[in-house]
Amino acid sequence: MITLLLQLFWTFFLIGLFGFGGGYAMISMIQGEVVGHYHWMTMGQFTDIVAVSQSTPGPIGINSATYVGYTALVNAGYSPAWGILGSFIATFAVVLPSFVLMLLISKFLMKYRNHSSVENVFSALRPAVVGLLLAAALLLMNSENFSSMSENPWRFCLSIFLFCFAFIAQKVYRLGPILIILLCGFAGIILGL
Repeated sequence: MITLLLQLFWTFFLIGLFGFGGGYAMISMIQGEVVGHYHWMTMGQFTDIVAVSQSTPGPIGINSATYVGYTALVNAGYSPAWGILGSFIATFAVVLPSFVLMLLISKFLMKYRNHSSVENVFSALRPAVVGLLLAAALLLMNSENFSSMSENPWRFCLSIFLFCFAFIAQKVYRLGPILIILLCGFAGIILGL
């Protein structure tokens, strides 16, 4: 168990350290580690964690770390009490680098913010953040969320329609995300997804 707790700490410390772009940019990094590398959970469990993390207050990256920490220990056969410790460790680890970096940045950024090297670093980080956000979006476009044409054609087509509806409703009509979520949830209930 100590090994698992140390792995949780180190994994989420690195994610917090290199997770530029906020929580949504961290999603693909978290998925790569907890599903792909360590196999602490299945892709279906991870998708559920992302959904719950989005619907609870707070940053999605921190919420995801909290849920992953709990689920990793419980899936390994430990009691829910140990899962709570896993939640604490993963959450602390993902926040720690940002806290330390903000202390350092607040001390030095004001002094050097107009320096060309600092401006170049931020210019290079912007496209990387967009790439990480796109990776997070593509990561969630899988058969567990959309089904597949061979598995369930009705659910697949309906999922694509709801995806397009949500995109157009937000981008063109500027509907708020809460209203879009409620409308899509209502459609899911009515149509039996």
